[in-house]
Amino acid sequence: MGARERYGLTEVVNAHGTFTPLGVSRSSAGVAAAVAEALPEFFVMNELADRAGVALAAATGAEAGAITHCTAASITLAVAAAMTGTDPRRIALLPDATDMHNRVVLPAGHVVSYGQSILQAVRLSGASVILAGSSETRCTTADLDDALSVDDVSCLLLVSSRLVHGEPVDLVAAVKAAHRRGVPAIIDGAAQFPRTADLLATGADLVLVSGQKYLASPTAGLVVGSRRLVQAVRAQENGIGRGMKATKEAMVGVLTALEEWQAMDRAKWEADQDAKVSTFLAAVDQLPGLSAEILPDPTGLPLSRVLLKVAAGIDSAKLAAELQTGSPAVFVLPQPDALVLELVPLDPHEVQTVVNRLVQALQALQN
Repeated sequence: MGARERYGLTEVVNAHGTFTPLGVSRSSAGVAAAVAEALPEFFVMNELADRAGVALAAATGAEAGAITHCTAASITLAVAAAMTGTDPRRIALLPDATDMHNRVVLPAGHVVSYGQSILQAVRLSGASVILAGSSETRCTTADLDDALSVDDVSCLLLVSSRLVHGEPVDLVAAVKAAHRRGVPAIIDGAAQFPRTADLLATGADLVLVSGQKYLASPTAGLVVGSRRLVQAVRAQENGIGRGMKATKEAMVGVLTALEEWQAMDRAKWEADQDAKVSTFLAAVDQLPGLSAEILPDPTGLPLSRVLLKVAAGIDSAKLAAELQTGSPAVFVLPQPDALVLELVPLDPHEVQTVVNRLVQALQALQN
Protein backbone atom coordinates (compact mmCIF):
# COMPACT_ATOMS: atom_id res chain seq x y z
CA MET A 1 0.00 0.00 0.00
CA GLY A 2 1.39 3.38 -1.04
CA ALA A 3 1.08 6.67 0.81
CA ARG A 4 -1.89 7.75 -1.29
CA GLU A 5 -3.92 4.68 -0.37
CA ARG A 6 -2.74 4.70 3.24
CA TYR A 7 -3.91 8.26 3.84
CA GLY A 8 -6.93 8.27 1.52
CA LEU A 9 -5.59 10.91 -0.86
CA THR A 10 -6.75 11.81 -4.37
CA GLU A 11 -5.29 9.76 -7.22
CA VAL A 12 -3.57 12.27 -9.52
CA VAL A 13 -2.40 12.14 -13.11
CA ASN A 14 -0.13 15.16 -13.43
CA ALA A 15 -0.20 16.61 -16.95
CA HIS A 16 0.35 20.11 -15.55
CA GLY A 17 4.13 19.90 -15.28
CA THR A 18 6.61 20.33 -12.43
CA PHE A 19 3.94 21.95 -10.29
CA THR A 20 4.56 22.33 -6.55
CA PRO A 21 0.88 21.90 -5.49
CA LEU A 22 0.94 18.44 -7.12
CA GLY A 23 4.21 17.26 -5.58
CA VAL A 24 6.43 18.58 -8.41
CA SER A 25 7.96 15.43 -9.93
CA ARG A 26 8.71 11.74 -9.54
CA SER A 27 12.05 10.65 -8.17
CA SER A 28 13.60 7.51 -9.61
CA ALA A 29 13.80 4.25 -7.70
CA GLY A 30 17.52 4.89 -7.28
CA VAL A 31 16.99 8.31 -5.70
CA ALA A 32 14.23 6.95 -3.46
CA ALA A 33 16.50 4.12 -2.29
CA ALA A 34 19.38 6.51 -1.55
CA VAL A 35 17.06 8.74 0.51
CA ALA A 36 15.75 5.72 2.43
CA GLU A 37 19.33 4.65 3.17
CA ALA A 38 20.22 8.15 4.42
CA LEU A 39 17.28 8.66 6.78
CA PRO A 40 18.45 6.30 9.56
CA GLU A 41 22.08 7.44 9.33
CA PHE A 42 24.06 10.26 10.93
CA PHE A 43 26.39 12.57 9.02
CA VAL A 44 28.76 15.44 9.65
CA MET A 45 26.46 17.83 7.84
CA ASN A 46 29.16 20.29 6.76
CA GLU A 47 31.07 17.39 5.22
CA LEU A 48 27.97 16.23 3.35
CA ALA A 49 27.29 19.80 2.19
CA ASP A 50 30.89 20.10 0.96
CA ARG A 51 30.53 16.88 -1.02
CA ALA A 52 27.26 18.06 -2.55
CA GLY A 53 28.83 21.39 -3.49
CA VAL A 54 31.69 19.66 -5.30
CA ALA A 55 29.22 17.46 -7.18
CA LEU A 56 27.10 20.45 -8.20
CA ALA A 57 30.14 22.31 -9.48
CA ALA A 58 31.30 19.29 -11.47
CA ALA A 59 27.85 18.72 -12.99
CA THR A 60 27.28 22.35 -14.01
CA GLY A 61 30.75 23.76 -14.64
CA ALA A 62 30.37 26.34 -11.88
CA GLU A 63 33.12 27.33 -9.45
CA ALA A 64 31.07 26.14 -6.48
CA GLY A 65 27.65 24.96 -5.42
CA ALA A 66 25.39 24.74 -2.39
CA ILE A 67 21.99 23.31 -1.49
CA THR A 68 19.18 25.16 0.25
CA HIS A 69 15.71 24.01 1.18
CA CYS A 70 14.13 25.11 -2.12
CA THR A 71 14.50 27.67 -4.90
CA ALA A 72 12.33 30.21 -3.07
CA ALA A 73 14.75 29.92 -0.16
CA SER A 74 17.65 30.27 -2.58
CA ILE A 75 16.32 33.65 -3.77
CA THR A 76 16.15 34.99 -0.22
CA LEU A 77 19.56 33.62 0.72
CA ALA A 78 21.28 34.73 -2.48
CA VAL A 79 20.10 38.29 -1.91
CA ALA A 80 21.19 38.04 1.72
CA ALA A 81 24.60 36.78 0.59
CA ALA A 82 25.00 39.76 -1.74
CA MET A 83 24.33 42.10 1.19
CA THR A 84 26.42 40.42 3.90
CA GLY A 85 29.12 38.35 2.26
CA THR A 86 30.47 36.04 4.98
CA ASP A 87 30.59 38.77 7.65
CA PRO A 88 29.14 37.17 10.83
CA ARG A 89 28.03 40.53 12.23
CA ARG A 90 26.00 41.40 9.16
CA ILE A 91 24.58 37.89 8.90
CA ALA A 92 23.36 38.14 12.50
CA LEU A 93 21.66 41.48 11.80
CA LEU A 94 19.40 40.34 8.96
CA PRO A 95 16.62 41.00 8.17
CA ASP A 96 17.69 44.40 9.45
CA ALA A 97 19.81 45.52 6.49
CA THR A 98 19.88 49.19 7.42
CA ASP A 99 23.64 49.72 7.14
CA MET A 100 24.10 47.57 4.04
CA HIS A 101 23.69 47.91 0.30
CA ASN A 102 20.14 46.65 0.49
CA ARG A 103 18.32 47.36 -2.77
CA VAL A 104 17.72 44.76 -5.47
CA VAL A 105 17.14 45.72 -9.10
CA LEU A 106 14.55 43.55 -10.84
CA PRO A 107 13.07 43.98 -14.35
CA ALA A 108 9.37 44.82 -13.98
CA GLY A 109 8.37 41.94 -16.23
CA HIS A 110 10.24 39.53 -13.96
CA VAL A 111 7.87 40.04 -11.04
CA VAL A 112 6.58 36.47 -11.09
CA SER A 113 4.47 34.54 -8.62
CA TYR A 114 4.98 30.83 -7.96
CA GLY A 115 2.58 30.69 -5.02
CA GLN A 116 4.61 33.48 -3.43
CA SER A 117 5.60 36.71 -5.15
CA ILE A 118 9.30 36.93 -5.90
CA LEU A 119 9.08 40.40 -4.31
CA GLN A 120 8.28 38.79 -0.97
CA ALA A 121 11.17 36.32 -1.36
CA VAL A 122 13.49 39.32 -1.75
CA ARG A 123 11.94 41.28 1.13
CA LEU A 124 12.36 38.33 3.50
CA SER A 125 16.10 38.98 3.35
CA GLY A 126 15.60 42.58 4.50
CA ALA A 127 16.20 44.07 1.05
CA SER A 128 13.87 46.30 -0.95
CA VAL A 129 13.21 46.16 -4.70
CA ILE A 130 13.77 48.70 -7.48
CA LEU A 131 11.72 47.76 -10.55
CA ALA A 132 13.48 48.52 -13.82
CA GLY A 133 11.61 49.36 -17.01
CA SER A 134 8.70 51.60 -17.80
CA SER A 135 6.18 48.77 -17.58
CA GLU A 136 5.83 45.00 -17.51
CA THR A 137 6.11 44.94 -21.30
CA ARG A 138 9.57 46.40 -21.78
CA CYS A 139 12.87 46.67 -19.89
CA THR A 140 15.88 47.79 -21.92
CA THR A 141 19.55 47.66 -20.99
CA ALA A 142 19.36 51.43 -20.55
CA ASP A 143 16.48 50.97 -18.08
CA LEU A 144 18.58 48.48 -16.12
CA ASP A 145 21.61 50.75 -16.19
CA ASP A 146 19.53 53.62 -14.85
CA ALA A 147 18.14 51.50 -11.99
CA LEU A 148 21.60 50.12 -11.17
CA SER A 149 22.99 53.64 -10.83
CA VAL A 150 21.03 54.21 -7.62
CA ASP A 151 23.02 54.13 -4.37
CA ASP A 152 23.06 51.02 -2.17
CA VAL A 153 22.21 48.43 -4.86
CA SER A 154 23.15 44.96 -3.60
CA CYS A 155 22.46 42.89 -6.71
CA LEU A 156 20.58 42.49 -9.98
CA LEU A 157 17.96 39.73 -9.92
CA LEU A 158 16.85 38.21 -13.22
CA VAL A 159 14.29 35.48 -13.88
CA SER A 160 14.53 32.82 -16.59
CA SER A 161 11.04 31.34 -16.75
CA ARG A 162 8.02 31.03 -19.00
CA LEU A 163 6.18 33.06 -16.32
CA VAL A 164 7.95 36.33 -17.19
CA HIS A 165 6.03 39.13 -18.92
CA GLY A 166 6.78 41.32 -21.91
CA GLU A 167 9.74 41.40 -24.26
CA PRO A 168 12.61 39.10 -23.30
CA VAL A 169 15.47 40.75 -21.41
CA ASP A 170 18.90 40.08 -22.91
CA LEU A 171 20.43 38.25 -19.95
CA VAL A 172 24.02 38.62 -21.17
CA ALA A 173 23.62 42.38 -21.64
CA ALA A 174 21.86 42.67 -18.28
CA VAL A 175 24.66 40.86 -16.45
CA LYS A 176 27.25 43.08 -18.15
CA ALA A 177 25.30 46.17 -17.10
CA ALA A 178 25.40 44.99 -13.49
CA HIS A 179 29.09 44.19 -13.60
CA ARG A 180 29.90 47.63 -15.02
CA ARG A 181 28.45 48.99 -11.78
CA GLY A 182 30.27 46.45 -9.63
CA VAL A 183 26.97 44.75 -8.77
CA PRO A 184 26.57 40.93 -8.71
CA ALA A 185 23.93 39.39 -10.97
CA ILE A 186 21.71 36.51 -9.86
CA ILE A 187 19.48 34.46 -12.17
CA ASP A 188 16.45 32.63 -10.81
CA GLY A 189 16.01 29.72 -13.22
CA ALA A 190 13.89 27.49 -11.00
CA ALA A 191 12.70 25.01 -13.65
CA GLN A 192 15.80 25.41 -15.79
CA PHE A 193 18.14 22.73 -14.42
CA PRO A 194 18.82 21.27 -17.91
CA ARG A 195 19.95 24.77 -18.97
CA THR A 196 22.08 25.61 -15.93
CA ALA A 197 25.29 25.74 -17.99
CA ASP A 198 23.62 28.14 -20.46
CA LEU A 199 22.53 30.43 -17.62
CA LEU A 200 26.02 30.39 -16.10
CA ALA A 201 27.41 31.28 -19.53
CA THR A 202 25.63 34.65 -19.29
CA GLY A 203 28.29 35.61 -16.75
CA ALA A 204 25.84 35.55 -13.83
CA ASP A 205 27.46 35.38 -10.40
CA LEU A 206 24.83 32.95 -9.10
CA VAL A 207 22.27 30.74 -10.83
CA LEU A 208 19.42 29.30 -8.75
CA VAL A 209 17.59 26.17 -9.91
CA SER A 210 15.26 23.58 -8.45
CA GLY A 211 16.46 20.10 -7.61
CA GLN A 212 12.96 18.63 -7.44
CA LYS A 213 11.79 19.71 -10.88
CA TYR A 214 13.62 18.20 -13.87
CA LEU A 215 16.46 16.72 -11.82
CA ALA A 216 13.73 14.93 -9.81
CA SER A 217 15.58 14.96 -6.50
CA PRO A 218 13.88 15.51 -3.14
CA THR A 219 12.92 19.12 -2.49
CA ALA A 220 16.08 21.22 -2.77
CA GLY A 221 17.30 24.55 -4.08
CA LEU A 222 20.55 24.35 -6.04
CA VAL A 223 22.81 27.42 -5.93
CA VAL A 224 25.79 27.47 -8.31
CA GLY A 225 28.22 30.18 -9.34
CA SER A 226 31.11 32.13 -7.89
CA ARG A 227 32.90 30.56 -4.94
CA ARG A 228 32.73 33.81 -2.96
CA LEU A 229 28.96 34.19 -3.17
CA VAL A 230 28.25 30.47 -2.74
CA GLN A 231 30.24 30.56 0.50
CA ALA A 232 28.20 33.60 1.55
CA VAL A 233 24.97 31.68 0.83
CA ARG A 234 26.13 28.80 3.01
CA ALA A 235 27.12 31.25 5.75
CA GLN A 236 23.47 32.35 6.02
CA GLU A 237 22.78 29.11 7.94
CA ASN A 238 24.09 31.03 10.95
CA GLY A 239 21.36 33.62 10.40
CA ILE A 240 18.09 33.81 8.48
CA GLY A 241 19.04 30.71 6.49
CA ARG A 242 18.75 28.49 9.53
CA GLY A 243 15.12 27.75 8.74
CA MET A 244 15.93 27.27 5.03
CA LYS A 245 18.68 24.67 5.33
CA ALA A 246 18.79 21.45 3.33
CA THR A 247 18.21 18.15 5.09
CA LYS A 248 20.51 15.13 4.96
CA GLU A 249 18.03 13.21 2.80
CA ALA A 250 17.74 16.10 0.36
CA MET A 251 21.51 16.33 -0.07
CA VAL A 252 21.93 12.58 -0.54
CA GLY A 253 19.01 12.59 -2.97
CA VAL A 254 20.55 15.44 -4.97
CA LEU A 255 23.90 13.62 -5.11
CA THR A 256 22.21 10.48 -6.44
CA ALA A 257 20.05 12.40 -8.91
CA LEU A 258 23.15 14.19 -10.23
CA GLU A 259 24.89 10.86 -10.75
CA GLU A 260 21.87 9.56 -12.68
CA TRP A 261 21.65 12.77 -14.72
CA GLN A 262 25.28 12.55 -15.78
CA ALA A 263 24.91 8.88 -16.72
CA MET A 264 21.68 9.42 -18.68
CA ASP A 265 21.51 9.27 -22.48
CA ARG A 266 19.98 12.73 -22.90
CA ALA A 267 19.48 12.42 -26.66
CA LYS A 268 17.38 9.31 -26.05
CA TRP A 269 15.47 11.06 -23.25
CA GLU A 270 14.61 13.96 -25.57
CA ALA A 271 13.58 11.56 -28.34
CA ASP A 272 11.36 9.66 -25.89
CA GLN A 273 9.61 12.89 -24.85
CA ASP A 274 9.05 13.87 -28.50
CA ALA A 275 7.61 10.42 -29.23
CA LYS A 276 5.27 10.69 -26.26
CA VAL A 277 3.96 14.05 -27.49
CA SER A 278 3.53 12.74 -31.05
CA THR A 279 1.59 9.71 -29.85
CA PHE A 280 -0.68 11.90 -27.74
CA LEU A 281 -1.31 14.32 -30.61
CA ALA A 282 -2.38 11.47 -32.87
CA ALA A 283 -4.78 10.20 -30.21
CA VAL A 284 -6.52 13.49 -29.39
CA ASP A 285 -6.39 15.42 -32.65
CA GLN A 286 -9.55 13.72 -33.89
CA LEU A 287 -11.57 14.40 -30.77
CA PRO A 288 -14.54 16.69 -31.51
CA GLY A 289 -13.99 20.28 -30.45
CA LEU A 290 -10.23 19.97 -30.00
CA SER A 291 -7.21 20.69 -32.16
CA ALA A 292 -3.77 19.74 -30.93
CA GLU A 293 -0.33 21.06 -31.73
CA ILE A 294 3.21 20.93 -30.37
CA LEU A 295 4.21 23.77 -28.06
CA PRO A 296 8.01 24.16 -27.76
CA ASP A 297 9.30 25.40 -24.42
CA PRO A 298 9.72 29.20 -24.70
CA THR A 299 12.83 29.24 -22.51
CA GLY A 300 14.72 26.66 -24.56
CA LEU A 301 14.28 23.60 -22.35
CA PRO A 302 14.74 20.41 -24.40
CA LEU A 303 11.08 19.39 -24.23
CA SER A 304 7.77 20.26 -25.82
CA ARG A 305 4.27 20.42 -24.44
CA VAL A 306 0.86 19.91 -26.03
CA LEU A 307 -1.40 22.87 -26.82
CA LEU A 308 -5.04 21.77 -27.02
CA LYS A 309 -7.16 24.48 -28.59
CA VAL A 310 -10.89 24.27 -27.91
CA ALA A 311 -13.62 25.12 -30.38
CA ALA A 312 -16.12 27.91 -29.89
CA GLY A 313 -18.71 26.88 -27.35
CA ILE A 314 -16.25 24.95 -25.17
CA ASP A 315 -15.02 26.69 -22.02
CA SER A 316 -11.40 25.68 -21.46
CA ALA A 317 -11.58 26.45 -17.73
CA LYS A 318 -14.65 24.24 -17.36
CA LEU A 319 -12.96 21.49 -19.37
CA ALA A 320 -9.93 21.63 -17.08
CA ALA A 321 -12.19 21.54 -14.02
CA GLU A 322 -14.07 18.54 -15.43
CA LEU A 323 -10.78 16.68 -15.88
CA GLN A 324 -10.09 17.14 -12.18
CA THR A 325 -13.34 15.43 -11.19
CA GLY A 326 -13.68 11.68 -11.02
CA SER A 327 -10.85 9.27 -10.57
CA PRO A 328 -8.10 9.64 -11.43
CA ALA A 329 -8.03 13.44 -11.29
CA VAL A 330 -6.18 14.78 -14.33
CA PHE A 331 -4.50 18.15 -13.83
CA VAL A 332 -3.64 20.36 -16.82
CA LEU A 333 -2.81 24.05 -17.27
CA PRO A 334 -5.86 26.00 -18.53
CA GLN A 335 -5.29 28.92 -20.88
CA PRO A 336 -7.79 31.20 -22.64
CA ASP A 337 -9.48 28.91 -25.21
CA ALA A 338 -6.87 26.18 -24.72
CA LEU A 339 -5.27 23.66 -22.40
CA VAL A 340 -1.53 23.08 -22.04
CA LEU A 341 -0.34 19.61 -21.10
CA GLU A 342 3.14 18.44 -20.12
CA LEU A 343 3.67 14.69 -20.50
CA VAL A 344 7.23 14.32 -19.20
CA PRO A 345 6.42 12.48 -15.95
CA LEU A 346 3.70 10.25 -17.42
CA ASP A 347 4.03 6.62 -18.45
CA PRO A 348 2.16 5.23 -21.53
CA HIS A 349 -0.74 3.99 -19.40
CA GLU A 350 -1.20 7.45 -17.87
CA VAL A 351 -1.00 9.14 -21.27
CA GLN A 352 -3.88 6.91 -22.42
CA THR A 353 -5.74 7.73 -19.20
CA VAL A 354 -5.52 11.44 -20.08
CA VAL A 355 -6.99 10.69 -23.51
CA ASN A 356 -9.82 8.69 -21.97
CA ARG A 357 -10.58 11.38 -19.42
CA LEU A 358 -10.66 14.02 -22.16
CA VAL A 359 -13.32 12.00 -23.96
CA GLN A 360 -15.34 11.73 -20.74
CA ALA A 361 -14.93 15.41 -19.91
CA LEU A 362 -16.06 16.55 -23.37
CA GLN A 363 -19.12 14.32 -23.12
CA ALA A 364 -19.94 15.65 -19.66
CA LEU A 365 -19.81 19.27 -20.90
CA GLN A 366 -22.17 18.44 -23.75
CA ASN A 367 -24.79 16.92 -21.42
